[in-house]
Amino acid sequence: MIGKVNLAEKFALFSDHCNPRIVGEVNDCQVKVVKLIGDFVWHHHEAEDEMFLVVRGHLTMHFRDHSVDVVPGEFIVVPRGVEHKPAAEEETEILLFEPKTVLNTGNIVNERTVAELERI
Repeated sequence: MIGKVNLAEKFALFSDHCNPRIVGEVNDCQVKVVKLIGDFVWHHHEAEDEMFLVVRGHLTMHFRDHSVDVVPGEFIVVPRGVEHKPAAEEETEILLFEPKTVLNTGNIVNERTVAELERI
């Protein structure tokens, strides 16, 4: 069945942070929602690009040589192989668009790694 997705409804279904959920698929990519607060981990993705679209809040994407602020209605694409660290001083709601093969912590495996994503 073809239907629409209401992002506000999806974000209301969970309250934890750094735990992406799948809300759709486009070809070989997944559309995910995640809430972030605080600093994530420095990591990179060897073979995949990532897109972060801020729905609510304020994301700072740190790179080794600079940082980029992303506000609601803006997105940033992090190219494969580029080390980065997402951070948010306040709870921030983010829509992710990335290949199905992406592991949220990229080349790092730790307590924040989510191998099996929930579909909501």
